[in-house]
Amino acid sequence: MVDSDRMRELLHAEDSETRRLIAALSSDIKDLSAAREGDNSDDEHDPEGATLAFERSQADTLLRQSEERLSAIAQALQRLDDGSFGICTNCGKPIPEVRLEIRPYAPTCVACAS
Repeated sequence: MVDSDRMRELLHAEDSETRRLIAALSSDIKDLSAAREGDNSDDEHDPEGATLAFERSQADTLLRQSEERLSAIAQALQRLDDGSFGICTNCGKPIPEVRLEIRPYAPTCVACAS
């Protein structure tokens, strides 16, 4: 049986950490955009321009993944509330507690996640 209080605590910690990451990434993206503002250089031929474009792309990807994680956390909290937490959303089998300790927002068991 899954310890609901423990899982709720882990999910809230993940939520807080993810929100901090989103704030930092948003700030980084803003800073990278400001660094490029007014710069008409050609990224392909300007080593610094290519670096800024790459960093912006990486930050955008991490931001998107973090936003997806926030959604997964909210869904996991909903499963806790409705009593379906810890049950694989794909096959209906229990998700091992060790998996939930590592990734409390995981909606599937390891076999179905593969």
